Amino acid sequence: METEQIKDFFQADRFAANAGIELLEVREGYAKASLTVTPKHLNAGGRTQGGALFTLADLTLAAAANSHGTLAFSLSSNITFLRASGTGDTLIAEARERYIGRTTGCYQIDITNQDGKLVATFESSVFRMGDTLPFADKSDNIQHPQT
Repeated sequence: METEQIKDFFQADRFAANAGIELLEVREGYAKASLTVTPKHLNAGGRTQGGALFTLADLTLAAAANSHGTLAFSLSSNITFLRASGTGDTLIAEARERYIGRTTGCYQIDITNQDGKLVATFESSVFRMGDTLPFADKSDNIQHPQT
């Protein structure tokens, strides 16, 4: 699966794009995205709103989980907030595949700040559908489910 194709596919995620999230890297079972925190991302306490962190992690998860060329959707997710962040901080989310099976997968996403300090951890399980991504080439080395 080509990185640029995955990145282009997820440009259609208007919610993440409107939040200012940029998908930086995608390879099989891995994705990396960033968000520079602005005042629109803050909660009433002046810190990054939890939903902004969840959205950053969720887009990164989606890119990693779909990197095999078949559609995958989250079944469950859990986020743990560890450190505050605020305006001007650059947050980096990295998704790593922990398990992949025929119909499910598990992922760990770490969100760090510009100093490399852990801000949040996010764990998710996904359901892997048999549907191929619209641009996926079935002649690649990815095993596609039988239809």
